[in-house]
Amino acid sequence: MKFLSDSDLRERGIRFSRQHRDRLIKTSKFPKPVKPGGNPNGVNVWIETEIDEYQKRCVQARDKNAV
Repeated sequence: MKFLSDSDLRERGIRFSRQHRDRLIKTSKFPKPVKPGGNPNGVNVWIETEIDEYQKRCVQARDKNAV
């Protein structure tokens, strides 16, 4: 299992502000982060496979709505 940082997300084209990402997470439209080591004040990271699935869903939604 691989974890992705904020900078890894940006490299993958996900350039949301923290506030926007938090709104998407709250509405279950973006994967929830994890905190390695269980430290509640630790850095957020995302599971690579969950981000991959999120990006696939974005493409599928685009294709579904294509004219």
